[in-house]
Amino acid sequence: NPTESAVAVETLDDVPEHVLRGLPEDVRLFPSAVDKTRLGVWATKSILKGKKFGPFVGDKKKRSQV
Repeated sequence: NPTESAVAVETLDDVPEHVLRGLPEDVRLFPSAVDKTRLGVWATKSILKGKKFGPFVGDKKKRSQV
């Protein structure tokens, strides 16, 4: 339908390089299960409860902002 606006889909090209480099070994970015136009964070294997990884790089957001 030509009257509908095109929906931009987020891709890996939109992700800053430092974010990709900072991902833990068993975490990947793939299309979100919640919003198909966005990327989501997916684990390639189970992550044990309490597992920590970092350092965090970026802006922290409140739960209500995500």
